[in-house]
Amino acid sequence: MTSEQKLKRIRNIGIIAHIDAGKTTITERILYYTGRVHKMGEVHDGEATMDWMSEEKERGITITSAVTSCEWAGRTINIIDTPGHVDFTIEVERSLRVLDGAIGVFCAVGGVEPQSETVWHQADKYKVPKIAFINKMDRIGADFFRAVDMIRSRLGATPLILQLPWGSDDDFMGVIDLLKMKAIMWEEETLGAEYHEMDIPSEIAEDAYKYRDKFLETLAEKDDVIMEKYLAEEEINDSELKSAIRKATISLEVVPTFCGAALRNKGVQPLLEGIVDYLPSPPDVPPIVGHVPQTGEKAVRSSEIKGPFSALAFKVMMDQGRKMTYIRIYSGSVKTGDEVYNPGKNVNEKLARLLKMHSNKRERMDQSSAGDIIAVMGLKQATTGDTLCSEADPILLEPIQFNEPVISVAVEPKSVQSQDKLMLALLKLSDEDPTFKFKEDEETGQIVISGMGELHLEIITDRLEREYSVETNQGKPQVVHRETILKKIRHEEVFQKDLAGQQHFAGVNIEVSPLPRGKGNRFVNRCEAPELTDEFLTAIKEGIEENSSSGVVMGYPVIDVETTLLGVQIRENHSDEMAFRIAAAMAFRTACEQADPILLEPIMKTEVLIPEEFMGEVIGDLNTRQGKIEQLINRGPIQVLTARVPLSKMFGYSTSLRSLSQGRGTFSMQFSEYDRI
Repeated sequence: MTSEQKLKRIRNIGIIAHIDAGKTTITERILYYTGRVHKMGEVHDGEATMDWMSEEKERGITITSAVTSCEWAGRTINIIDTPGHVDFTIEVERSLRVLDGAIGVFCAVGGVEPQSETVWHQADKYKVPKIAFINKMDRIGADFFRAVDMIRSRLGATPLILQLPWGSDDDFMGVIDLLKMKAIMWEEETLGAEYHEMDIPSEIAEDAYKYRDKFLETLAEKDDVIMEKYLAEEEINDSELKSAIRKATISLEVVPTFCGAALRNKGVQPLLEGIVDYLPSPPDVPPIVGHVPQTGEKAVRSSEIKGPFSALAFKVMMDQGRKMTYIRIYSGSVKTGDEVYNPGKNVNEKLARLLKMHSNKRERMDQSSAGDIIAVMGLKQATTGDTLCSEADPILLEPIQFNEPVISVAVEPKSVQSQDKLMLALLKLSDEDPTFKFKEDEETGQIVISGMGELHLEIITDRLEREYSVETNQGKPQVVHRETILKKIRHEEVFQKDLAGQQHFAGVNIEVSPLPRGKGNRFVNRCEAPELTDEFLTAIKEGIEENSSSGVVMGYPVIDVETTLLGVQIRENHSDEMAFRIAAAMAFRTACEQADPILLEPIMKTEVLIPEEFMGEVIGDLNTRQGKIEQLINRGPIQVLTARVPLSKMFGYSTSLRSLSQGRGTFSMQFSEYDRI
């Protein structure tokens, strides 16, 4: 087999969805039917292969993305099973950054839920081709067509229905394949490993022909060959259809849509065929683009095993105290013991071991090449988002973007002797998770840990005790605020000082003005002084940036402020970069003090699912939490309520909702924006 043929046989896919849509259950079925495992693990029993952490087994949720691989129809499928909980959205972000395709899993009852929307748009950002699987067709209230409509309306996607459900709720029998025009039924005795194709039952034949025609019509709009044959009413064979679907999927024009009930072992094998037939191999996606570190010139790497080596480190894990780094290789190949170059940190490091991962189990490899997702040992400096390449042919790939933490808790070790141990453990945990931060408060001496939500910090403190044997006491959660200004102010600052016999002088005239929420900070240079050098301008920018990290109200970072440089004062032989940095910092601080500074707090978009009879109490409770109700949707017996609520008012909400709705209400929330307290 040539190297090109080997590459074309690889599929790097992720399974993405809202919490509890069935991602891990589907992954378990895929591993079982491909022969990778010989027993299906269930999430509710704490036995799932991909949920290997103690915290995952206890809670029945996925916390960390796990990598595995299996074989189907002569193809190698590398799978990353990602978490659905909003607190662990970094795991989805970094996985999607290195994947070529994704399966969006949707609950047939809930349809497109808030976190499904978030992860789908994350995939859109990286232009990842997707297929959809509408799961839980056996649940009461399952509605395939409503879920399809929600994919269309909420996600702005074009679902291409390739299967219809055969029955629903307890009467869910199997699926109708609109490509082969056959009904598929699974054997319960063999746990769904065996299935049969048969003629479509007469009671649903009319629907099947109607939806096959719709699917051909949608495809004809995207493909000229299909269009010609469709209009001429000629027979279109399966291979032509598959080729057209594959092309339209890879170019993000359609989303092939499947259905099933993973827990009842129905619908997984056709999904596997969909992965092989419609999702891209590494050569099918555009080459990765970066730049040459020294020159800044654009650099492109195609998926070629014989090309120069380039890879992205997308995840770091501590393995019994040693650092294990997950990498996606984009081009070239690498062997155990090879030296690789990290252009971001300008260091060379040696790959001590290459490992093929199956959840938390591993097998050693001698070499690995383009298209592979592997773990490596021996990289001491590399962190999430770092590029690895050959020093002779360097490239720097775009790093991964991370969300900033929104919630903080003060922690202290239960014994004074554990202080150093705690700091070391926190350092290792922050290496693993870029959305987890910690700092020692200079004024109080407290250690403050920050993360994406209450559950995130709960898991961190659990891991401190379990993995690092550090017991801690925690304070009450605190919200991480931001600061901004309300009005436009001009201010001129002159810095003049003798230091070590040398006079330093700089004058800076700036204007600060508020920007709309979410626009970030901006620096504009309107100074036309010919003596303002690039070095001085950089020093002014740095002074302002450093000062914007600590505001004037309570020391929180300043956001959504435009700073305009209007003029400078320069004295020959006395003006230098340090003076300009200090003058700019002082000018920015004083201007902000005069510009009506205010505190901003994080606002969360919250979606509550509740039976109708509890609606009044839940709305009343959200009003007392200063929530703004935005939307109320009726989904049969369930009401879906969307609101924006300050994060500070949402602590302990899960307990409150449980008591208000007799345990029948569920909710999810995600960060929306910062707004005035």
